[in-house]
This record gives sequence, structure tokens and C-alpha cells, in this order.
Amino acid sequence: MRFLVRSLTGLFLFALTLALLAVGGFTMKSAIDARAKAPGRMHGAQERIFAANVATLDFGTRQPVLTAYGELRTLRELEIRAPAAGTLLSLSPNFVEGGQVAAGELLVTLDPAETQAARDSALASKAEAEAALALAGRTLTLAGGDLGAAERQAELRQKALERARSIGARGFGATADIETAELALSAAEQAVLTKRSALSSAEAGLDQAKNALRRAEIALSEAERKLAETQIRADFAGQLSGVSTVAGRPVSNNEILATLIDPVTLEVAFRLSTAQYVRLTDTSGALMPLSATVSLDLGEKRITVPARLARAGAAVEEGQAGRLVFARLEAVSGLKAGDFVTVTLAMPALEAVALLPAAAVGADGKVLVLDAGERLHGEPVEVVHRQGDDVLIRAAGLKSGQEVVAERTPLLGEGLKLRPLRRDAMGATIAPPKPADVVLDEARRARLIAAVESNSRMGAEAKARILAQLRQESVPAEVVERIESRMGG
Repeated sequence: MRFLVRSLTGLFLFALTLALLAVGGFTMKSAIDARAKAPGRMHGAQERIFAANVATLDFGTRQPVLTAYGELRTLRELEIRAPAAGTLLSLSPNFVEGGQVAAGELLVTLDPAETQAARDSALASKAEAEAALALAGRTLTLAGGDLGAAERQAELRQKALERARSIGARGFGATADIETAELALSAAEQAVLTKRSALSSAEAGLDQAKNALRRAEIALSEAERKLAETQIRADFAGQLSGVSTVAGRPVSNNEILATLIDPVTLEVAFRLSTAQYVRLTDTSGALMPLSATVSLDLGEKRITVPARLARAGAAVEEGQAGRLVFARLEAVSGLKAGDFVTVTLAMPALEAVALLPAAAVGADGKVLVLDAGERLHGEPVEVVHRQGDDVLIRAAGLKSGQEVVAERTPLLGEGLKLRPLRRDAMGATIAPPKPADVVLDEARRARLIAAVESNSRMGAEAKARILAQLRQESVPAEVVERIESRMGG
């Protein structure tokens, strides 16, 4: 009995399994048939078309622009220092931070009491030296007169001795007379020597008096210079900076009181790479006087003035690279020393180059060119110059009028089909032309409507919109092409 029950149960389970397999097979066959008959299914993979901005190549002569950043400096700057220790007696009303002063204007006056006294003492010393010089001159005159008298006395004594000897030779004179005449001559000659020594002393005294007068004049000049230094004047017209003093304050020797800056003669110092600097030199290696534009960004407003390259730094500073270049401003309009400005430099023109966005050139040095079939292929290019977000390129295999991808992405590559997005002169994207409408015959219209109605995957709202378009007299060609591609024909 138990064997019979188990046999019947096994038979029942076997029949049930066969029934389920039959149902599953029928369901699978129905699904396959439905899939084969469904008009909304695509029978083949559709090629993906990418969209990207394209730029048109235009080879020709272009003047590259180099952009750098630098700091404005003044060509004339003077530190106003206290020439000596003292007390600030008075200050000019313009001796303030940012004060505009004229050339020769009196800025600071130090207490002149000590220097005035030193000048007066030097003046008195000079007067004494002048008096001593006058006395030495008179002494020299007297000494000269005494010498002349002594020489004449010696001449007379000489004549007397000659007469005595002549008389003695004739036998009329005595020997004592001759000796007396000789002694008188010797005394006269000794007197001449004494007077000559006195004259030499008088001449030395005159020289010493002249030297003393010269020293007195030097001392007086030094005293007058120190007295004049109590008044500090502006060497040139400009503005004051770093003023940090008040009247009545004592100052030390050589203390900085302010800095005088000439706001008209300005230049900008900026740094370039060595490769960029070489392109700014001529065949002899000298820097060319190229024109430049210096601009200061003030938010909504921008100050722009012309400039010209003037010189380059003599050496490379420690820890720096490239070259330090200076450009002289040809006009000053609201700019100040210390401003951080942008320098736009017009470099020598380049032949046979085209301007492209920097993103158009890939890491492999190629650009993607759009051919007649709107497919992409790569072409190698030479980047001649970079300026901001753009580059200047040369390419032997490209010519003007060809279109290249303006912004390369990892999705784009050679051989892909592209839907180009072009831009107008103002930079706005030009919308692609809308496809023309087509007029359908009744058979084609019915076939399309049936395909849409049998598509179970399409939403009700989208299906109603497409059916409404299909029932119109003219239907957009894009809609027809999309439905027929999914129908397989």
C-alpha cells in the first residue's frame, strides 16, 4: 500500500514537472516571437555621435602677446635725513604723508643756535687771520726796506775801503785807516745778512698768515655749510612718503625723516623666462625697445598706460630664475609706485601661424581635425607661443579653412563622428539648422502610427505627442528618421 502511494506521488510530481517545463517553453517562445515582431526594437547597434565646439584655422602673420606681472618703481627716490643731531624747529605744511612739494621748497628747519655760534666764531677767526695777513704784509715791506738800506750802507763801506787802499798805495794813508775801513765794511756786510734773515722771516710770516687765512676761510665755509644744513629743502618736485616726525622732537645724526618720491618717472619691473627673454633680443643680444601696455585692475575700472622696454637686469638674483626686465612708462595716469600691475608686451610678429584655444592641443601634440565626412583625425602641430588660454601653432599638414576641435576631452578621438558646434563672430554658439518637415503618404503614415501604438515601452504622454505629430500634414524629418531606424528600415 505504501509502495503504491509513493509511486503515485512520484508520477504526479513527474507530470507536474513536465507541465511546468511546457508552460515555460511556451512562455519563452511567445516572448521571442513578440520580440521579433515588436516594431519599437532596434535590430542593430546605432553609432554614437558626439557634439563639440570647433574652431576654423586661419594661418597668417600674427603678433604674439606676452602677459607678465610686475611692480611699479620710481626712477628717482631720495631719503630725507637729518644731517646732524638737533631739535626740529619747524616743518613745512606739506611735510606730511603724501604731501606734494616743489623743487627747492623748505621742508624742515633744525635749531640753528649752535651752528650759528660756530659760524660767528669762524667769521671772527677769519677776520683775525686777515688782520694777521695784513700785518705780515707790512712787516715784509719794512724788512725789504731795511735790507735795501743795509745793502746801500755796505756799498758805501766798500767804496771807503777802496779809497783808503788807494791813498795807502800812494803813501799818504796810514795802515790803521785801512783796517778801520775793512772793519766797517765787515760790519755792513753782517748787517746785510741780518736784514736778509729778517726779510726771510717776514716772508715766512706772510705765508703762514695766508695759510691761516685759508684755514679760517675753510672753517667759515664748513660752519656756513652746517648752518645751511639746518634747513632741509626738496631736491626735486615729488611726494613725501614715510613721514613719522613732528616739530619739537629731537633727532639723531643721519636719522631718516621721510622719503621723497618722484611720481612722474615710473617704471615697471617684471620677470620673464629665459626662453621668453631671448625672443625679445636682437641678433647682438641687446634688448629691443618694444612697446608694451601696463594696466592696473580696479574692479569695474581699469587704468591702462603705454610703456616701452628699457633694460634688463645685470645678473640673476639668488634663488630666482629667468630675467628681470624693466619697462619705462610713457605716461602716468593714477598709477603709484608699488602698484602690482599687468604688463602686456607686443612681441615680434610670427609668420604662418594660427590662433587656437590651448585646450585644442592634446598632450600628444596633436589636434583633432574635422574632415568632409564629419569624422575626426589627428594632425601634429608645433606650439610656437602661448598667450593666456590661447596658443599660436604651425602645422605643415593643415591649411586655412579647416576645422579642428576647440576643446579636447577624453571622450573624443580619431575616427569618431562629430556633430560640430560652431560659433559666430561674437562667440555665441550657432544652433544647427532644424531638419525640414516631410509630407507622408497614407501607407507610410499608417505604418509609423502602428509602430508607435505597438511600442509598449513608450510613455503615454510621449506616445500621444508623437501620434499628434504623425497625424499632421507635414511631420519633422527627425521624428520620422528616429521611428524608422527603430523599426529597422
